Amino acid sequence: MPYLLALTSSLLWGAGDFLGGTTSRRLPAVAVVGVSQALALVVFALAALLAGEIAAGMPLDGWAWSAAAGLSGMVGLVAFYSALARGTMGVVAPLAALGVLVPVAVGLLAGERPSTWQLVGALLGVLGGVLASGPELTSRAAGLPMALALLAGLSFGLVFVFLAEGSEDSPLLTLVGMRTTSVLVLVVVALSVRSLGGVGARDLPMLGLIGLLDGGANLAYAVATTQGLLSLVAVLASLYPAVTVVLARLVHHERMTRVQDL
Repeated sequence: MPYLLALTSSLLWGAGDFLGGTTSRRLPAVAVVGVSQALALVVFALAALLAGEIAAGMPLDGWAWSAAAGLSGMVGLVAFYSALARGTMGVVAPLAALGVLVPVAVGLLAGERPSTWQLVGALLGVLGGVLASGPELTSRAAGLPMALALLAGLSFGLVFVFLAEGSEDSPLLTLVGMRTTSVLVLVVVALSVRSLGGVGARDLPMLGLIGLLDGGANLAYAVATTQGLLSLVAVLASLYPAVTVVLARLVHHERMTRVQDL
């Protein structure tokens, strides 16, 4: 069950990232992240209220982990959507998946001992992400998108760890804490520049969908980490670039190299 949830999170993340990156081609990435997460916060806060989890509360360290996950996730999404908007999605998305090395290392150092075959599968998953980036890694023109993708990957890797720690108390409240933290920071940014980045009423349905996909992925992953090994759950959840790459090929008709097709 936990590994099925991890795969579900990768599907949701991949679809959300594709829509987020596509939308960031006409709206600032920070606006896409801010508004989509604000809309998702309303939904998940209401769910937590109806489930009685807000009344039950969460320990202070749980809120601290959720805040750390929220800040890391905000940085990661802004960098990732910016990279997807500027570069080839089939190159940018797999690079960000390298962040999975962070939770894998943390899980192993914490004493997790996957079986030999599980380790082989995890290694193949990480290797597949690298190969999916293809030989375009040498392209100078792709320098900024690649740098942003690597920053996103590091940020997402930290999110995997922080979210797993907070979810030991309450996966749903951890998600609410994440979204509250990131939205508060982005509200301050919006107030400082006195702009919503050109977001209009017609953009809200798409931004709401992006927020729900990303939030749903976070929740599925959070629940998975409470039932399975972090080092394995994170690898399965990090397969989301495959979804983004396929959608980019189908919708934007991006050309892939032979190694990416494989």
